[in-house]
Amino acid sequence: MAPDAAQSFKRIGIVGAGNMGTMMSFGFAEQGLDVSLWDVSGSNVDQALEMAKQAQADERSLIGKVDGFKDVHEFTNSLKDMKPAVYIFSITHGWPADSVLEKIQDDLKEGDIILDGGNEHYRNTERRQKQLKEKKVKWVGMGVSGGYQSARRGPSMSPGGEREAVEKVLPLLEKFSAKDPRTGKPCVKYIGPRGAGHYVKMVHNGIENGMLSTISEAWSIMHKSLGMSYEEIGKVFGKWNSSDELINTYLVRIGSKICQTKKTPKGDKHGEGAGTSGYVLDDVLDKVVQDDDNSEGTLFWSVSEAALRHVAAPTIATGQFLRVASGNRDQRLRVAENLKIPRPQTARSIDDKESFIESLRRAVYASFLCSFCQGLELIARASRDEGWDVDLGTCMQIWRAGCIIQAEHVADIFEPVFKSSRDQPIMNMKLIDEVSTELHDNFQPLKEVVLKATEWDNYVPSLSASLEYIKYEGGTMLPTQYMEAEMDYFGAHAYDRPNVKHEDPGKPKKGSHHYEWKPA
Repeated sequence: MAPDAAQSFKRIGIVGAGNMGTMMSFGFAEQGLDVSLWDVSGSNVDQALEMAKQAQADERSLIGKVDGFKDVHEFTNSLKDMKPAVYIFSITHGWPADSVLEKIQDDLKEGDIILDGGNEHYRNTERRQKQLKEKKVKWVGMGVSGGYQSARRGPSMSPGGEREAVEKVLPLLEKFSAKDPRTGKPCVKYIGPRGAGHYVKMVHNGIENGMLSTISEAWSIMHKSLGMSYEEIGKVFGKWNSSDELINTYLVRIGSKICQTKKTPKGDKHGEGAGTSGYVLDDVLDKVVQDDDNSEGTLFWSVSEAALRHVAAPTIATGQFLRVASGNRDQRLRVAENLKIPRPQTARSIDDKESFIESLRRAVYASFLCSFCQGLELIARASRDEGWDVDLGTCMQIWRAGCIIQAEHVADIFEPVFKSSRDQPIMNMKLIDEVSTELHDNFQPLKEVVLKATEWDNYVPSLSASLEYIKYEGGTMLPTQYMEAEMDYFGAHAYDRPNVKHEDPGKPKKGSHHYEWKPA
């Protein structure tokens, strides 16, 4: 990390004064930079400046200034003496970024660098890189993970684009980023050319959603079937996060806090969670709407990319479909009237509750590991297809802190393996001995949990998908034998034969034989 990172860049510009952009402006100001902040909504800028004033009064931590602008050209003019000018976009994916780029394009000068910190589709990133090439302005697709808290205190970042442009701003990003608590290494590194950075962030979010679904299912089992209170569940999550395979796993850690956060008479600073009894969690409805309102695209893209690149990713995919089904609660309520499916039942057939909770812990870990396998295989396949040469060891390094999928034990398994196999990229994570051993050892607990939860009519989409994933990824007697015959019957798809040289196992291509099951 360069000691003069802040001095090399006296001022940067941030586009977007929402939660992420505002907190990033504070974070960079705390590193000694002056920050120019602009948003299409003037009220957002006003709110951000008021928050900055309050933060300075409370903490006196903002070394640099945060200057707000409502005129976009005054905003760009504030950076005219910076060589290069560095802009960070923190806005919604798609047309908003194109709209802002159109507004400021004539103000950009040769060598300027735009870091797109939104959750953007990697093909849009590559399109904008080409668009700005003639002007010699560098567009860097930079995933930013960790939510608005990390945006203030240090996020995990995955910049991709021209290496020279990324390396120019890397000292600044290293200073701003989260740090691995064990090694002190910054959780940011050059990922690869073109759209590689945004692709890695997209997959990060896919892994995250598989994990989110899994931990939510564990909560539901404990609360709705085991009859445990929020407080009890919070303590279980706290214990899980303190040792063994789930040690220092972000989603488990925050789960502990969520379950133990009680309402207060005044609530938070906005008045949410106000009450004289109960928990804030009681106020949260069971619907996730970011997919419905198109404010989030990375999960849909992850599922689409997995299908496109022939990567089995059921833990990730079913977590996405759970979110989609949850979004339209009105429709669900009407369907529930028609289906009359039993609600989650109280467990009646469990002899040792503590033993079952331990099996649940191991099941959660196995499902988390499945989500990582699927995401890493997707990155590996895309990197090979696109010629990005993404180092999976780098991905694990930048995910050690500041991001949503930080999971210390999982990182400890993968990172050293990737570092030692850099010259021979691993395409199938289950071929890593340490991974296959962990999945094998936790298969029975995962199976036990899925069977019991199904018996109790609880919801286990990602846990059950992970169980089946392990079964069919390592299966040698799949029902696809019969599927292949059916497809040959109606479509002459052809098949290979078992125990025949060059056919078994053969290659993933059309078989050599067709049987005329019924003449046309």
